[in-house]
Amino acid sequence: MSIAFEEATRFIWAEADMLDRLDYKPWLALWTAEGTYTIPVDHDGQDFDNQLNVVHDNATMRAARVKRLTSGFSMSSAPPARTVRTVSRFVVTDEAADMIELRAAMVLVEYKYERTRVLAADLTCRLVREEGAIRLARKIVRLANCDDALHGIGYLL
Repeated sequence: MSIAFEEATRFIWAEADMLDRLDYKPWLALWTAEGTYTIPVDHDGQDFDNQLNVVHDNATMRAARVKRLTSGFSMSSAPPARTVRTVSRFVVTDEAADMIELRAAMVLVEYKYERTRVLAADLTCRLVREEGAIRLARKIVRLANCDDALHGIGYLL
């Protein structure tokens, strides 16, 4: 069964809401077993396995990151940042019977240590339908300032 555009955008908005609420454990269940989550250093890079990335997580690394974020012992999560994500400008870049890939704009506002910071990114999400449920097969967050110094972005983008 195909994934409708409206269904895909609702999924991406729900994922952003989960991350803003620090609801990390259910967030892990949104992924396929082989799914990859990448924040590249090279904005236009494509070969994530062979280039430097801020994050290039498979299922094991996502679980380890969530464990650090929820343990209270991670410098980047103690105290946790308050975040608000806005995702818009959805464009379908690929589509098949059980898959849709969307590119979107994301603005993340972070408040931590009495400081507000704004991050902008181009977001690419590949969603697949597995056993009737939509899952993330790939998420790429291309920060507008990816080649600049990035401080304390240990929380999930």
